Amino acid sequence: MAAIKKLLIANRGEIARRIIRTCHQQGIATVAVYSEADATLPHVREADQAVCLGPAPARESYLVIDKVIAAARDTGADAIHPGYGFLSENTAFAAACEQAGIIFVGPNARAIEVMGDKAAARQLMADSGVPVLPGFDQEGASDEQLVAASERVGFPLLIKAVAGGGGKGMRVVNRAADFQEALAAARREARGAFGDDRVLLERYLPTARHVEVQVFADNHGNAVHLFERDCSVQRRHQKVIEEAPAPGLDEATREAFGEAAVQAAKAIDYRGAGTVEFLYAPDGQFYFMEMNTRLQVEHPVTEMITGEDLVAWQLAVAAGAPLPKGQGQIQRRGHAMEVRLYAENPEQGFLPSSGLLSHLRWPHELARVDAGYEQGDRVEDFYDPMIAKLICHGRSRDEARQKLIRALEALEITGIHHNAPFLRRVLADDAFAGEQLDTRLLEHRPQLLEADDTDPALLALAAARVFNADPRYQDDPWQSLQGWRPVGQRFTQTLLQVDGNNLTVREHNGLATVGKQQGPVSATVSADQLRLHWGPQGLAARHARLADDTLLLFVGGRAHSVTLNPGRDSAGHDQQAGFVAPMSGTIVALHVQAGEHVAAGDAVITLEAMKMEHTLRATEPGTVHDFHVAAGDSVSEGTLLVEFEADAES
Repeated sequence: MAAIKKLLIANRGEIARRIIRTCHQQGIATVAVYSEADATLPHVREADQAVCLGPAPARESYLVIDKVIAAARDTGADAIHPGYGFLSENTAFAAACEQAGIIFVGPNARAIEVMGDKAAARQLMADSGVPVLPGFDQEGASDEQLVAASERVGFPLLIKAVAGGGGKGMRVVNRAADFQEALAAARREARGAFGDDRVLLERYLPTARHVEVQVFADNHGNAVHLFERDCSVQRRHQKVIEEAPAPGLDEATREAFGEAAVQAAKAIDYRGAGTVEFLYAPDGQFYFMEMNTRLQVEHPVTEMITGEDLVAWQLAVAAGAPLPKGQGQIQRRGHAMEVRLYAENPEQGFLPSSGLLSHLRWPHELARVDAGYEQGDRVEDFYDPMIAKLICHGRSRDEARQKLIRALEALEITGIHHNAPFLRRVLADDAFAGEQLDTRLLEHRPQLLEADDTDPALLALAAARVFNADPRYQDDPWQSLQGWRPVGQRFTQTLLQVDGNNLTVREHNGLATVGKQQGPVSATVSADQLRLHWGPQGLAARHARLADDTLLLFVGGRAHSVTLNPGRDSAGHDQQAGFVAPMSGTIVALHVQAGEHVAAGDAVITLEAMKMEHTLRATEPGTVHDFHVAAGDSVSEGTLLVEFEADAES
């Protein structure tokens, strides 16, 4: 057995950082690879060496096998860890490592090939005694053969890409009349994603759970499982929340899952880490779905209930060592739960979002955070939009769930749209809390896709309390207009702009008025948190100061921007207002010159986002003082584009 001395990580982001962390603990030198777009990301900074693979598109960098192998040779790396995604389940890559004399931290090329072909894997599992769903997986079946087979399989059924993964090339068909249209769509998507339009058919279980088992095998004939995970909460076949162990299973069922998974691994003479995925039907039967021949995104929940470092296990097995523990030595403790934080906009159909992370605070004190980015990094739209995973462990499922809710509430992030509020809603949902799990949970609970609405008046009052607690503002005539004090009480009036809405907060004698709302108010403000009670309403939030007159309030993971005295600075002078980017995009036109006077309604600047142009116009007469951008620049949402001063008369 030869220990690994230097490891090249053929990946990026949070999984690259995760692997680097274990390598540093074991004294293994690390080599990061990166695209031109990723040159400043944390995984590049934290590795001992780094090699640029090429331009931003993955097909020109991370997916070019020759470039990765050359990087390993040039840096003297004796092993390559593929992470997940990219080349992790690429047969040619595993073979290229072997041919180059480089250890591939994963199974051999044959295992990847067999399990990467969904039809072949299904046939092998059936031959090995692992239960499979009724279906049709004939190699090279024509459309006509598939149509005929669909009647035998029965509806509802699932069309699944043979070379698929990540939910691509999959279609649920509920009736025969829809089959041919769905088949054409699945073939198109599979061809585009994998260059292979072969599909198979399986009976579809509309209320099944997704239960998977972590397996490990070595080169000495040993194979074990590290218990199961439940990954039923999904959106469009993509996992959203994962947990371990799977809730609601008796010990006999858990044991049956584990035995079937180990049997599947032995059937292909497997090596390293793998995950065997099953569909678990309401009647207690379970069926093989697929095997992922790599480390999974959700591996941290298994680490947290077992106390094992799965990356360390991978490195040991790849170096030729036997498994660190036998089946009887692997114990589980408590419950762990993970959410995937994506740069996406749930309110716009979960469209990916990109931009500069201008403010970022991870809740490390409340959760394990596996993150690919830190404050000041830029999220690009070239890659998968997952930016981090938050994982919590508790003595019980509910304790882990509550911890994860608190961690999401403590998250502070601006510059991109993200799904933290959506994740919090799912975790807090009665059905999820009550273990009513199946792969269509989000379809059954459409209200979980509805955005959280926090009353702007409540946000304004909270912000006013934060500003008022700052000694710098207590004697500011623009912030606090003091009136009479017959018994030492104070009248205050605070002018604020909350998420673009101008509001005035008035407080006197324990009552607060915002617009037409009035009620008794009390608040507790600390250095970064506040709790507020206003009549029947309450609010818990975190706050962060961006500038003297700009505040961020974070409620349920969502950021709200508040400006003190919009239109004036703290000394009462005219303040230059400006145009800010309403979304991330590219500047396509500047319609005026710096120093030019414009009338209300005049076009000032145009940006393009999502293939649509958005023109920003002056809302009042004034002077354009300066442009902070030029045509062709990429900008993130909230970026100041133009300095503008309204005419005194307006």
